[in-house]
Amino acid sequence: MKIGILGGSFNPIHTGHAILANYITQHTDIEQLWLMVSPQNPLKDNLAQSYDVHRLAMAELVARKCDNVITSGFEFTLPRPSYTIDTLRALKEKFPQHEFVLIIGADNWNVFNRWKNHDEILKSHKIMIYPRQGFDIDIPVELAGSVTKLSSPIIELSSTYIREQLKNSMNMNFYLPQDVYKYILEHKLYR
Repeated sequence: MKIGILGGSFNPIHTGHAILANYITQHTDIEQLWLMVSPQNPLKDNLAQSYDVHRLAMAELVARKCDNVITSGFEFTLPRPSYTIDTLRALKEKFPQHEFVLIIGADNWNVFNRWKNHDEILKSHKIMIYPRQGFDIDIPVELAGSVTKLSSPIIELSSTYIREQLKNSMNMNFYLPQDVYKYILEHKLYR
């Protein structure tokens, strides 16, 4: 099976993530998309560990509403910090029958050469890049067969912005899927 890996902090998962997940499963040859909730991104500040369970639960609320999308906490079983290359190696070892495709934003593609073992990722896995406002997607000719640019909609939402608005008790309807927003309010998250 061809499985897309869309990793992220999802802190919280928002409407932009949901639209992207829906687009990938409907407009690419990805058979199943895994929302890979990351416990710690080495390029970002550490997240509060207590939010891990909530981030997984909120991602699951989105996955349930999209065909062929599942939530994965696979990275929580790996040593921290979690590097993409380690995740991909572990996935390949545990699920050798599947082909894993890495899905990243144009912002990450622009710093991909800073990723741990980025050359190995390029040799071992296909990559799909979704557009982000303000970032060009330049794919070298020699990578044309393994790196693909998606034509997905550009939804410029930021989890950081959403957390700040929630902290200030602002209404986040339409920024978040309705059940995710309800979950946040019920659990008094980001206050």
